[in-house]
Amino acid sequence: MTGIRFSERDGKREFAVIPIELYECLAAALEDADDAALADAAYAVDDGFRIPAAVVNALLEGEQPVRVWREQRGLTQDALAAKAGISKAYLCQIETRKRVGALKTLRAIADAPAVSVPDLTSA
Repeated sequence: MTGIRFSERDGKREFAVIPIELYECLAAALEDADDAALADAAYAVDDGFRIPAAVVNALLEGEQPVRVWREQRGLTQDALAAKAGISKAYLCQIETRKRVGALKTLRAIADAPAVSVPDLTSA
């Protein structure tokens, strides 16, 4: 016997009174099912892109985004400048905020570490 009791109205069951242990098991199972449904929904729209915590923290601390992404991707200034088709001096000026960089230049810089231009201009 489960210990469930029913109350009736007009000969039909209207309410069930269940032991607290059963209620707690059912509540936990429902919460697990809700969590699984939320996880499934998140996985369904997941594009696979992740931003490492070190990058997020550095950007939140106000560090220059081009430098943060370059370092995260393991690129030297020489390598990034070469890939972007700019001089190392120009890249250094962008990273030290002495120059902003033209949109064309930022697009070229963004292509090397595979990030978007807004990722490089958001801080």
